[in-house]
Order: sequence, then C-alpha cells, then structure tokens
Amino acid sequence: MESSTVSKTLSQPEKAKRPGILGLNEGLNRDVLLVTGSLIGLFLLWELVARSGVVPKVILPSPIDVAVALWAVLTSSYLPEHLWITTAETISGFFIGCALGILIGILVANIAWFRTIAYPYIIAFQIVPKVVLAPIFITWLGFGMESKIVMTAAIVFFPVVVNTILGLESVEENAKLLMISLEADRMQIFSKLAWPTALPAVFAGLETSATIALIGSIVAEFISAQKGLGVLLISFGYQLKTDYVFAVIIIISLVGLLMFWAVGYLKRKIVFW
Repeated sequence: MESSTVSKTLSQPEKAKRPGILGLNEGLNRDVLLVTGSLIGLFLLWELVARSGVVPKVILPSPIDVAVALWAVLTSSYLPEHLWITTAETISGFFIGCALGILIGILVANIAWFRTIAYPYIIAFQIVPKVVLAPIFITWLGFGMESKIVMTAAIVFFPVVVNTILGLESVEENAKLLMISLEADRMQIFSKLAWPTALPAVFAGLETSATIALIGSIVAEFISAQKGLGVLLISFGYQLKTDYVFAVIIIISLVGLLMFWAVGYLKRKIVFW
C-alpha cells in the first residue's frame, strides 16, 4: 500500500514536468503560425514596394507577377528538357564527387603517408575558386554534360572529404584498444567501429554538399551550354524578364531542397541510432 502511494506521489511531479502531446502540438502550431505569418508579411511588404513604383518593375517584380511567370514556366513545353539536363548533371556530379570524397577521406584517415602527400593538395584545390575552373573543364571535356558534371563534383568534393576524415578520426582510442584486445583485424575495426562512428559526420558532409551541388552545373551552364536551367536564367535575364528569372530561381531552389531532403531521408534510415 505504502509503495503504491509513494509511486503515485513520485509520478505526479514527473507527469507535471512532461509537456505532453498537447503541449508539443501547441508549440508546433505556434512555430507554424510564426513562420507562415512572417512569410505572408514578407510577401505583402514585397508587393507594396513593387506596386508603389519606388523600385522599377524590371528590377523588382511583384510576387503576383512572379507567381504568374512561375506558372507559365511550369506549364511550358521547354521546361522538362532544361530541368532534366540540369538535374542529371547535378545528381551525377553529386554522386561522383561524394564517392571520391569518401574514398579519399578514408585513405587520408587510415594511411599516414597518403595523408602527408595528399592533404596539402586537397587544401590547395579547395582554396582555388571553383568558378575559375569552369573554363578549364569546358576546354578539357567540351561543351556537353561532362564538363558540368565534373564542375559539380569538384564543388561537392571538399565538404565530404573533410567530414569523412573528421568522423573517422573521432573514434575513441579506448574503443580501438578494446577491438584490438578482442583480436579484431584492421578491416574489422574499420567496418564495425570506425565507419559506423563516422557515418553521422559523413552524412553531415553529404547534406552540405546537397545544398551546393547545383552551383556547379548552373555556373558551368552560364559559361557555355545550350540547355539547362542556367541557360534559362541567362536567356530571361538578357530579355529583362526579371519575373521569369525569379521563377527559374524558385524552381532551382526546389530542386536543391528535394536533394537535401533525399539525403536527410537516407540519413534517418541508415544512421538510425
């Protein structure tokens, strides 16, 4: 009897401290309202500034004009081909750059002489602005998709390689000693300890790369391309169709968001712990 009374007494403060599902929903609803309200306020302010005539329409079109242009682009016959070209370039370059980044990161973290040789070149490669490499890649690989893919791979490479190295080097020394005491070989230590430990950092690099992968293909398309979302941006810009430029920017942002969400989904499934 006394134990049940004590348990009830102890459980009451604990329950009082818990927010509960209702409290969680209230906080979530409040955040949604704040974000939605701020977004609506921003669009209203944008509309007022655009309609007031203070800023020329060619410089800042109204949100309504952008929405109309976005619908026109989405329902056009030319968008699917341009969208496919840019998406294919971006995804291909993303996978190639990330695969190379993970491989180089594993080698740098595990082989001392390779780290001594390769790491200075990796840093030097990152210091060079990738925009200046686009003409070189186009000269080497031509005006097709290959140069855009390599440009994207070059941009996504560094965040992945650095996060892979940091993740592999974050393994505790005591854990390694325990594996060695259990007579685990080098491959077993890597596969059962180092790699699972490094996965959260690796996926952090992949998420970062997913947000910047489009830069490579778009920049390369700016320099030389016949198809792609970058070509649409340049074309609409030359025609002073700023509302259409904003519309294409929104489409590019959506593609980038989808890539980021896809990597995040894989992270939740693979790094489930």
